[in-house]
Amino acid sequence: MSRFILITTDTSFQQRVRSAVAGGLHGKVQFLAESAINSAPQDIVHQDPSEPPEVIILGPGVSVDEALKLATVMDLQFPEISVILAADASADLVLTAMRSGIRDIVSPGSDTATIRVLLERACLSAASRRRGLSSQGNSEQETGRVIAVMSPKGGVGKTTIATNLAIGLGTVAPMSVVIVDLDLQFGDVASGLSLDPEHTIVDAVTGAAAHDAMVLKAFLTVHSGGVYALCAPKVPSEADLVTADHVRRLIAQLASEFRYVVVDTAPGLGEHALATLEHATDAVWVVGMDIPSVKGLRTGLGILLELGLVPQGRHVVLNFANRHTGLNIQDVEATIRVPVDVVIPHSTAMPFATNKGVPILQDGGRNAATKSLRKLVERFEPDWGSQVHRKLHRRAVVS
Repeated sequence: MSRFILITTDTSFQQRVRSAVAGGLHGKVQFLAESAINSAPQDIVHQDPSEPPEVIILGPGVSVDEALKLATVMDLQFPEISVILAADASADLVLTAMRSGIRDIVSPGSDTATIRVLLERACLSAASRRRGLSSQGNSEQETGRVIAVMSPKGGVGKTTIATNLAIGLGTVAPMSVVIVDLDLQFGDVASGLSLDPEHTIVDAVTGAAAHDAMVLKAFLTVHSGGVYALCAPKVPSEADLVTADHVRRLIAQLASEFRYVVVDTAPGLGEHALATLEHATDAVWVVGMDIPSVKGLRTGLGILLELGLVPQGRHVVLNFANRHTGLNIQDVEATIRVPVDVVIPHSTAMPFATNKGVPILQDGGRNAATKSLRKLVERFEPDWGSQVHRKLHRRAVVS
């Protein structure tokens, strides 16, 4: 059970926090008067010695200056506790707050659902820091899996695969998944997830966020499916502001903070895709059931083998599988010279879900495409490698 301490003078905000916790966070809220902001951190934390808090929320009515002072001392004495500030955020306040140890900033007018997401994220962050403190000095920090979703050509459903993979992994590791849109000129992760991001990847690789993981998190967009997103620039010309070195540093930062980093790359083998592959633990190759796509994948794999940039985890996804195209699975495998791991049949439900901006794995529909996407997600579950798996039948039925 999680315990939350709330300091505020705003009864409406207090009620929304209580509703957010009651709505599925399995904890209790302890309310303290605004004067508690001047108390010593140990006096606040030890209000209930039997159950120390995981999250402290400094709500409306609390002096921002006093909140920052408390957060600074709290971060030194109790780094395992997440401190959230309710305030109208500005660029300067975000940077100052993160440097003071504030883990997140929430608008005072946020609704219950938004507050619940932030509190869940704060709990997970607190749990992660507790694990880190308990294992300090034992071994190097474990980094997350970096999954590059790639295709030699456009139009094969790569972004649809990437967004569904992220949403699927979000059920495996809630709030521990981030999807990055590296199709910098024409990326569609934002529309595929029905997001209107306040910040983009340009913000994340420039300024303070490039050197501070906590500041970086402030530039991520939270999706209702329990994942974070870092979206492509809204203006194609801004793509030139993101270099390959930026990408290398960004991927390393995110892998140190998240269990899964899903990277939706641009079609082809540009410098950003190659920079991603330098850090990738896995690559999901998406290929369509057409000769240009299949030949492009064969050429791309050959180039990457020569460069030594093929990750150990290789997953080939045959998308839009259809027996009426004149090709079959055996033809595809013979051409690319590696096995197909997941076959996703042609389905009208897929473009329908994409047009709605709701990934089909989040929509909850049941069809052959959904079943295949779940098989792809299963390949990244922690115990997948220890299980016995039946190989894909060479006469797999496609629509």
